[in-house]
Amino acid sequence: MSPRSASVNEELRRRSRERLLQAAVELVSERGYEATTLGDIADRAGSARGLVSYYFPGKRQLLQSAVHRLMHRTLEEALEREPRTEDGRERMARVIDAILGLARSRPVLMRQHMAGLLQAEGFVQCPEQQRLAQLLRETVAGQGSPDAATDYPMLRALLMGAVYAALVPGVPMPVPTLRAELFERYHLDWEMGVPPDTEVPGGTDETDLSRFFATGRRPEDDPPDGADRPAAGQSK
Repeated sequence: MSPRSASVNEELRRRSRERLLQAAVELVSERGYEATTLGDIADRAGSARGLVSYYFPGKRQLLQSAVHRLMHRTLEEALEREPRTEDGRERMARVIDAILGLARSRPVLMRQHMAGLLQAEGFVQCPEQQRLAQLLRETVAGQGSPDAATDYPMLRALLMGAVYAALVPGVPMPVPTLRAELFERYHLDWEMGVPPDTEVPGGTDETDLSRFFATGRRPEDDPPDGADRPAAGQSK
């Protein structure tokens, strides 16, 4: 049998990584961070356990990449939802509602994510985080910001603060209150986005997250030992 091409091996590596990201989101949502091991994640993904450390330095970095993937795909889905619009204020409303929606529907996952950001590693500069940053920069630019590079970090900080406030144990703030504060800051009408108690088909409350992870869901497609590694002289 002839060797697989470089493009095929690259696709298999991508699927392996995607399955690990999805498994991390699912398991931490179900069990919490401490009760989830890298071995559990590998088993759920149908991958060899050694592949986890090949793609990610550790469990916290894996989880952060996985949550950033969930966040940026949730934002993309909200922004592309019908009726599609290029109105900057409506798009800002959808972004705010999408992030607050994750805090409401996936509290365990988002609480662990926020805790991880306070560790020494801070933000993981991975493709998922970079895509999330791009979407937020485009959002503030679309609303008319003359300096998106400066205004994007403020939006990020406000969203992170709102998620924290919604999830802090013992004294959580109501999501509608946080939404109202953010909407006032960005001069948005309450009816924009997804007002509280409004159901949106395909929204963040769905339990099946497979649409956010292009995995193929076929563990047997994983390359055998060695085939998943880059050739000598190539970076992963």
